[in-house]
Amino acid sequence: MPPAAPERLLIIGHGMASTRLVEELVERAPGRFAITLLGAEARPAYNRILLSPVLAGDSAPDDILLHPAGWYARHGVILHTGATVTSIEPGPRRVVTPDGRIFGYDRLVLATGSSPVSPPLPGADLPGVVNFRNVEDVAAMLDRAGEGRRAVVIGGGLLGLEAAYGLARQGMAVTVLHLMPHLMERQLDAEAADLLRGALESRGLSILTGVTTDAILGMDHVTGVRLADGRRLPADLVVMAIGVRPRVDLARAAGLDVARGIVVDDALRSSVPGIYALGECAEHRGLCHGLVAPLYDMARALAAHLVGEAARYVPSPTATRLKVTGIDLFSAGDFTGGPACEDIVLRDPRLGHYARLVVREDRLVGAVLYGDTGDAGFFFDLIQSGRNIEPIRDTLIFGPALCKAA
Repeated sequence: MPPAAPERLLIIGHGMASTRLVEELVERAPGRFAITLLGAEARPAYNRILLSPVLAGDSAPDDILLHPAGWYARHGVILHTGATVTSIEPGPRRVVTPDGRIFGYDRLVLATGSSPVSPPLPGADLPGVVNFRNVEDVAAMLDRAGEGRRAVVIGGGLLGLEAAYGLARQGMAVTVLHLMPHLMERQLDAEAADLLRGALESRGLSILTGVTTDAILGMDHVTGVRLADGRRLPADLVVMAIGVRPRVDLARAAGLDVARGIVVDDALRSSVPGIYALGECAEHRGLCHGLVAPLYDMARALAAHLVGEAARYVPSPTATRLKVTGIDLFSAGDFTGGPACEDIVLRDPRLGHYARLVVREDRLVGAVLYGDTGDAGFFFDLIQSGRNIEPIRDTLIFGPALCKAA
């Protein structure tokens, strides 16, 4: 009996999540799938987390590629870069590109990622207003960077601060504008955020929190930003870093169930047979994820499912790290606290160290570390495992060495 022909697996989107899926599949079941990747960007997938070193001048774009182009061919994967998709036709199981090419599939994975949120501000379309999302954005920022020039970064989250620091490394005078009362409010409590703010300001960044941007100023190029309170900030470059939204237009037009993202079950299946969603575009149990760890967990679960294993994606607590020269911070789990929670806090103002652990029903559910993050892995393991910490509660804040001694 002749061997079965490989299943045609078509993946729309060539980013970190879909690349991890391909890695898993070629390792688990080499030759089982005829894999075709359609990526909208002109280059193979790269590590978006490392865009900041590229902006700062510490790395080149090719340094952050996940694999050289030849890797895909060696593993039997057909990669099309610069390839966008016009429509998905679930009936005949095919997709169409703008130039009329048709790609058939047996199974289709949507890994279309997300798009930057661009608020409808006057002047948002001026030259010199950019997002911080891909290599092309970094190139546009570097075109306007330089000693003595001024940048305004709108957004004091993780991406915004990394963009601000990278531009400062390029010699720019940088002001960060943030709508919320403190920086990185999704990852840090107010005390850790205040420490971070002080450290960034000591490195030359100007930071304004609790402010609203009213307009971007300029005629044929950006010249500044106007705040709602009337203040005007001069700028040669404005960077938007206020968030992302899942790319779901293709899925919606094809009739898939879409809420904020493409709705999937525990096997990452969409509402249409044969179509899956993965990564930032997927919505699982009401949540869309943007951090790398859950996206990689999705890829592993989907790969296992595709090769016939009994697998499902189960979300787990996520962690955030930020490292700017001399500044280390970490947060994980639920650090918001509440009536049923207790805080264990350690402060060392002289060394600039701060640690806050959130305990609920003798379980560690959240942690925020600033300055000294050496015990981050230990605390994260406790959050993930749900282990009862009562026997080590008295020494928990001091980390694993004293906990073992206890």
